[in-house]
Amino acid sequence: MLRLLVLVLLLANIGYYAWSQGHLAGIVSVPPHEREPERLRQQVRPEAIRLGPPASPSAIVPATP
Repeated sequence: MLRLLVLVLLLANIGYYAWSQGHLAGIVSVPPHEREPERLRQQVRPEAIRLGPPASPSAIVPATP
């Protein structure tokens, strides 16, 4: 019984992967290419983001137990 469950889950994962990669485009609907386009539209001034250098290891304070 457990083998059957594992087989069903494995086939479901393979099916989901094939669908999400577009391999089943002729059979079922194709997944959207943009994962979260609404988040891209809601961004406020994304060009203003600046990444700085990482903090030095001496600036990191170890946690006390």
